[in-house]
Order: sequence, then C-alpha cells, then structure tokens
Amino acid sequence: MAAEVFRNIEGIYVGKHFSDDAIRSTMSYKPRPGDLFLTCYPKSGSCWAHRIIYNILMDAADPDDPMDPFLRIPFLDMRGGDAAIYAPRPAAFKTHLPFSKAPYSPEAKYIHLARNPYDVCVSFYYHTRNVPAYNFQNGTFDEFFELFLQGRVDFGDYFENVLSWYRHWNDANVFSLTYEELKENTREHIVKIAAFIDPDREKKLKENPELIERILEKTNVENMKKIFNYNPQRLILKETKLLDNVRPELQKGLRAYLDFINAPMKGDFVRKAKVGDWRNHFSLEQVAKMKERIAEATAGTDVMSLWKDVDLP
Repeated sequence: MAAEVFRNIEGIYVGKHFSDDAIRSTMSYKPRPGDLFLTCYPKSGSCWAHRIIYNILMDAADPDDPMDPFLRIPFLDMRGGDAAIYAPRPAAFKTHLPFSKAPYSPEAKYIHLARNPYDVCVSFYYHTRNVPAYNFQNGTFDEFFELFLQGRVDFGDYFENVLSWYRHWNDANVFSLTYEELKENTREHIVKIAAFIDPDREKKLKENPELIERILEKTNVENMKKIFNYNPQRLILKETKLLDNVRPELQKGLRAYLDFINAPMKGDFVRKAKVGDWRNHFSLEQVAKMKERIAEATAGTDVMSLWKDVDLP
C-alpha cells in the first residue's frame, strides 16, 4: 500500500479520500442537546448498526429515497460537520474518530460498538484490498497484517481508538456493546438500543413486536448485502438529481461520499458478517504477534475482557 495513499490530519492517520475539510469540520462540530452518535473503529459493524439505528428511528418504514438512510445518518468523517447540522430529523451521526477527536458533549448520546482485533484485522484487509482508493488491490493478508499492527491503516491504531472509548464504556450518555454481543442476541440489543435512544421507542417496540421482526428482517445479512453490495450505477444515475435537491453546504461532502461508494470495488462491501473468520487467515506466527501486540497495547487495562466469552487465542 503506497504511503501517498494516507496522510495525517490533526493527529488522525486517514486515506486521502477523506478530505481535510470533512475531518476538521467533524472534529469541530458542536453537538446539540439530544444529538445521537454511532462511534466505532472501522470494520467493527458500523454499517449494520447504522441500519439498525435507522430502522429504529423510522419505525422500520421503507424510505421513499434510497439515499435517505445516508442523509439521515451521515458518515461525518467523509461528509463533514455540515451533514450533521442539516440532516433531516430524526437523525444520528457516524464517526470512526477516537474519543479525544470526536465531537463530544455530555448532552449528546453515543452508541459505541467494539469488535475483537482479530476479526477487525481480517475484515479491514478485505475492505482495503477491495476499495480502489487504497491502491492495495494486489495486497496480501500477510502484508496488511503488519500494517494493521503498526497502525498504518485508516484511522490509525486499533488499540488506541478502542481504548479511548473504553475509558467511557460506562458513562451515562454512552451505550456500549460489542459486535459479538449484537450478533449473539440481536433482538435483545435492538430493544436496548431503542431504550437508550428514547424510552418511548423502547415502549413502542415492546408493544408492537412486529416492529422488531421487521427490523430484524431488514438488517439481516442477506438484506445488508443487497443494500451495500449494490450495482454502483444505481447511485451514479441518481447523483445529478440528488445534488440538485440538497443544500449547497452539503453538496461537496455528498459528492465525495458518492465518488467513494461509486468507485468499482474488487469484492463485496459486506462480506461474511460473522464472528471467528480470523481462524481462516491467521498463521500461528501471526497469532503470536497479535497476542504480543495486545499485551503491549492493553497493559494495565481489562479491555480484552470484553471478549472473554469469545474463543480468542
């Protein structure tokens, strides 16, 4: 992976497909009371959580515009702070920034998702290989593994990012869970997420169990693949109309987002969505190296206890 693919913006190591303006304006965005954020390190289940949150907010109704989920829950790191300011309500805002760089207010709410480093590494490898912007189409897992351990990937070091949020795991305005917990009991955690967003939404789900069934159906793996592993031409054809109908402040960030997702990928954006795929990729030497890196990076913390019930080395 060529070094020129990445650069440092305000201490964050990101690919050049993320604009300086978008990253800086996301960092400087001042959350309003009641703002809702989805935070996590890349490849930790954010696309899945995004659709779960969207369907909770919208009562599992089909959007009139297929871009509505992305306008209503914008990826701020790519689209910038204006996407939060002008998002249609109800809304939520996604970011991969560590806690110290993310827009923060005690009056805002944060849903934080963490995934074990072994599976993140594997998922991130396929993402980096498949997305043309990374110039890693012929890269191997062995090569990516070393980059991952060094933090030379999008949004930098996994452990620094995860630990920054783990220090706030039990804050009153932070709802934290692991990808593995969400996979094990999706129904239960949909209700818990709804309760955190608004007790009235929890009440509605409990009084209307068919709503939960619709959310489960809309966010299962097969439907996630239909949503994200699309034919890019569907959105390319909509781009002119889409940009004509949005505020001028949002057009630059939205165009950057469309350029990114419309670039032809080598493989699927949503791949297996499972726990434990690392076993199909890690050599014994790589397991040993990862364990050494974990011990070094997490010394003095119990963050790995999040996965005590997951079969990790």
